Amino acid sequence: MQSDIGVFLRSWLASPLKVGAIAPSGRALARMMTRSIGPATGHVVELGPGTGVFTRSLLLRGVREQDLTLIEFNEEFAHRLRRRFPKARVICTSAANIGNVDFRRRSSVGAVVSGLPLLSMPVATVSSILRGSFEHLRQGGDFFQFTYACRSPVDEQTLGMLSLQSSLVGSTWMNLPPASVYGIHRLGAPR
Repeated sequence: MQSDIGVFLRSWLASPLKVGAIAPSGRALARMMTRSIGPATGHVVELGPGTGVFTRSLLLRGVREQDLTLIEFNEEFAHRLRRRFPKARVICTSAANIGNVDFRRRSSVGAVVSGLPLLSMPVATVSSILRGSFEHLRQGGDFFQFTYACRSPVDEQTLGMLSLQSSLVGSTWMNLPPASVYGIHRLGAPR
């Protein structure tokens, strides 16, 4: 079986704008992405989980595997995720389709964790991902997104149009490349 780094690199070479990174995220970034998520969060949706670095961190935080929905566009990554996390629900589709995913039979979504390269996506796609995510997120639920840029991964106009706001959760130099994590939440939601 090919290593995660090999699969990641091959996928990135085939489609750099869809994969967005040449290697999986590091543990320090995974800890920062998941630090405010735990068993009380309930159902967690992960967008673009890749090889499962954030997924493992969520499990270490006490999120039950059966409380995870992993939405992965890449079929090879989705196949690996199904083998690694057999109790999680793995859906092989574009994250832009999250609005069409049925979560009613499951508990409400407490958090969305995104490993997607939002900055390289068209604004309409980013809007679709955020709109669909917030349709499922319960009141007070957050959308966590990391970025390699020195600014929010979602522009102010898009946030305003969707009545959302973004705040820096933290940054880590212990990732290649260094990264920052942002929490995106509904305007006026208690922090």
